[in-house]
Amino acid sequence: MLSSWSRVGEQIGIRCSIVRGGTSKGVFLMEDDLPPPGSERDALVKRIMGTPDPMQIDGLGGTHLITSKVAVIGKSKSPDADIDYTFAQIDIERDIIDWEANCGNISAGVGPFSIDADLVAAADDVTNVRIRNINTGKNFIARVPMAEGHAAVHGDCEIDGVPGTGAEVLLDFVDTPGAKTGKVLPTGNTKDIMVLEDGSEIEVSLCDYANPALFFRAEDIGMRGDEGPKDLNNDHELVERIAEIHAKGAQMFGFTDDWRRADETSALLPLTFFVSPPTDYKSYSLHDAGDIVNGADMDFKSRLYFMRKCHERYPGTGSMVTAAASRIPGTLVNDIVIASGAEHRNRVPTAKHMRVGHPGGTMTVQAIAKSANNELGVEFESLAFPRTARKIMDGTVYVPAIAECS
Repeated sequence: MLSSWSRVGEQIGIRCSIVRGGTSKGVFLMEDDLPPPGSERDALVKRIMGTPDPMQIDGLGGTHLITSKVAVIGKSKSPDADIDYTFAQIDIERDIIDWEANCGNISAGVGPFSIDADLVAAADDVTNVRIRNINTGKNFIARVPMAEGHAAVHGDCEIDGVPGTGAEVLLDFVDTPGAKTGKVLPTGNTKDIMVLEDGSEIEVSLCDYANPALFFRAEDIGMRGDEGPKDLNNDHELVERIAEIHAKGAQMFGFTDDWRRADETSALLPLTFFVSPPTDYKSYSLHDAGDIVNGADMDFKSRLYFMRKCHERYPGTGSMVTAAASRIPGTLVNDIVIASGAEHRNRVPTAKHMRVGHPGGTMTVQAIAKSANNELGVEFESLAFPRTARKIMDGTVYVPAIAECS
């Protein structure tokens, strides 16, 4: 039992916060309040979230992958960062916790949380928080607007998937090339051929910026590309097909020696996207069919498959690797952008934005390329996206004392 824990009868109390970052919501824990990395920490975090259970009824998890997330925060041990931040994606029904990747949406909450927790000195107007993501070993910057000495909440930044508006937190991931592999193009190619078990072949593009990702065309496995989470998650044959693509991609990246064991060794990575040309479609909502998303407001459509489910919005770090791939000539993403006619403004190095259509609407990110055709594929002046974030709750989470050694 750690000194910071409280004992209440048969339960252990651990301080925590619930924070919305972008289109995700997570439980924020202090590094000093957790055991070191390993099985004890894994068991404790899963118990806090209520996993494994489809309802997560006995924990803080929200029954969706975008609300089953944890951030571990501490003062940085690195001289070039203010905060050390570790992300965990917790599965819901399966007894799985993944510490391998970062989450860009949860990242949006790290700066404001750290400022309000007095882990970072607050500036007057905007506080630039230098954050080291332990999962990838890469640094990013959160530019956090201030109000009354704390992270601002009110503002006019609007993001699809979150009601209302809020203060804009700009997250810059320009310093995250080759986040896991050390290479932007891990195979050295803009496209590779993947042979599936039924003998068919599909083209894939592997890219690693902020997080490693695999891209393939929706049409290559019989999809339109505008499918929502329910469409995908209820089609078990399709889920298995994408699971095979994800698993074989994990082996191509070197994350597993045997693609058949990827669920055990690399459940989350690579982020696996299917892409398609821009069209109108209905946005996905938890309750109804949603509004019409206009194809003219995007450069292409994309959906993320992860942990055997379709992401209900679009991931933050996923938007960064998508933007990077969209600027590298010859990738599948770049091909679709060019073919759709959206490339008329992206062709020059001074182009500033990429717009992607996702199940909940559209997402615009800043992607300013400096140069191409070098060993990285593309160098960026800026690779950033705006989010809003808000602390919802501070308190104590209780777990049965037996869980501390489970």
